[in-house]
Amino acid sequence: MFVKQIGIDLGTVNVLVFVRGKGIVLREPSVVAVSVNTNRIVAVGEEARQMLGRTPETIEVIRPMRGGVIADYLVTENMLRYFISKVVGRIRLVRPDVMISAPVGVTSVESRAVREAAVQAGARSAYLIPEPLAAALGAGLPIHTPTGNMIVNIGGGATEAAVIAVNGIVVASSVRVGGSKIDESIATYIRRKYNLLIGDQTSEEIKIQIGSALPLDPELQMDVRGRDQVTGLPKTISITSGEVTEAIVEPLAAISATVRSVLEKTPPELASDIIDRGMVMAGGGALLRNVDRFLTEETGVPCHVAEDPLACTAIGAGKALEQYSILRYSLPAA
Repeated sequence: MFVKQIGIDLGTVNVLVFVRGKGIVLREPSVVAVSVNTNRIVAVGEEARQMLGRTPETIEVIRPMRGGVIADYLVTENMLRYFISKVVGRIRLVRPDVMISAPVGVTSVESRAVREAAVQAGARSAYLIPEPLAAALGAGLPIHTPTGNMIVNIGGGATEAAVIAVNGIVVASSVRVGGSKIDESIATYIRRKYNLLIGDQTSEEIKIQIGSALPLDPELQMDVRGRDQVTGLPKTISITSGEVTEAIVEPLAAISATVRSVLEKTPPELASDIIDRGMVMAGGGALLRNVDRFLTEETGVPCHVAEDPLACTAIGAGKALEQYSILRYSLPAA
């Protein structure tokens, strides 16, 4: 009765925490700043993100998650401890139950690492839920019915597409291409075309301000500041949304191929449901302009963006804890 139930979307770019009865209580970047000399954590979350590309040699800013899985166990554990303490409070009489989203096809070693990190960080019990299942639950899809539901979750480090029916994943496919790869493609394009070096935060800003999966009419424009590769001096250029669309062709093609591979493997009965109902998009990548129209054109299947695509996975993880007795057969073994 007094145990807090927490759903965590432990993403490559952001961590979102959902608390039963309160909703989303925390959205912070999954970034940690570590002192090189003492190996101690200097800052976590938003405070650490603001240090990206701006720190002296004595401080290293790292993302402990890559492609949705733990790349640095100790830093992830400390980051989880920080976020759990922030939500539950440092003095806790009862430790919380935690449900964490994990990518489809995560190995038993990787899933054990996530679970152990959560328990070490202060959870009473920790469970894992596949990200597409959590995203579908959070988007409000009727996953308990025998009808086919398709979800496309475009996260920071990976994109996952899955067909879900009767509380389980029937077909799924994932590719380690997401928001971060789109940012990289923008930075590479600007470096090649304008000889201008820009940071990760600048390329993310370009994507948010003027990025689009399809050409816009009228085009949007933005001034971009960076360092000239030839002279080494600061320089400002102006780029258009059309150039950004051109820059992100490759990552979008990889996302489209993943969605198509799932549709090709879907049983005929479920495929007919998906044509009727369409597919739902979740994750931060779903906020890119016209990405739903792009996928509809590529696959011929109607595509809709969930109500709060960024929060879907965390909300779904929280809901899964409430429905654990029903869902436990669909979740990875403890």
